[in-house]
Amino acid sequence: MSFQLAQDADPLPLLPVELGRAGEGVGRWVPEMKHTFLAKYVEGTRRAREKFKQRVYVDLFSGPGRIQVKGETMTRPGGAQIAWQHSRRDGADFTACLVGDLDAARASACAERLLAMGAPARAFPGAAEATVDQVLKVIPSNALCLAYLDPYNLEYLSFSVIEKLARLTYIDFAVHFSTMDLRRNVLMEYNPERARFDAAAPGWRQHVDPAAFVRGDADEAFFDYWCGLVRGLGFSISQRMPLVRD
Repeated sequence: MSFQLAQDADPLPLLPVELGRAGEGVGRWVPEMKHTFLAKYVEGTRRAREKFKQRVYVDLFSGPGRIQVKGETMTRPGGAQIAWQHSRRDGADFTACLVGDLDAARASACAERLLAMGAPARAFPGAAEATVDQVLKVIPSNALCLAYLDPYNLEYLSFSVIEKLARLTYIDFAVHFSTMDLRRNVLMEYNPERARFDAAAPGWRQHVDPAAFVRGDADEAFFDYWCGLVRGLGFSISQRMPLVRD
């Protein structure tokens, strides 16, 4: 039987909806890949969540909580709503959903939609580099956390956010690493006067061999270096369910 992604109706249809960068709707791969991977992860970790009284979902790039796929007239749940709905399927639902977005109206819309669905949600408007400190203050020390990091562009995937969240005792990360952005711009960003990718992978220019640009695999070298930074925090990277890479 094929995996069924949650498709509940929008509880607050008058609130903003994510329509993608061009305003024409997001790509179909968002629900079919990214949100499906997230839902499978949430359902697949039920046994682990059952062992914890405090189960926290963190999404610092949540958007408004609802998406519209290009070519469709209906809307679909966003990542935070998918995580909440699938956590409820197995009776080990999240005890806190902490969502944020650079746009305060979008962060508020996401939290309001979650609250309307019965989720214990709270909004943290602002840049992730700032809101991560606020979020850490409200997470119980004994909680099991899932941090879903899904920024639009690689430049917003600040490694300092991952470093700070990694201080929590029990935490997993589900990360969207934008290889499309990387592939298009890594050659230009090798110029030290530019800095779009520096926050995502500090020190990357000293570890990516310039010969990689000649070979055409500089993006893979960059990604491998980033993976090394993550492993350096004491984490392993799943091979069974890989990081979502567009």
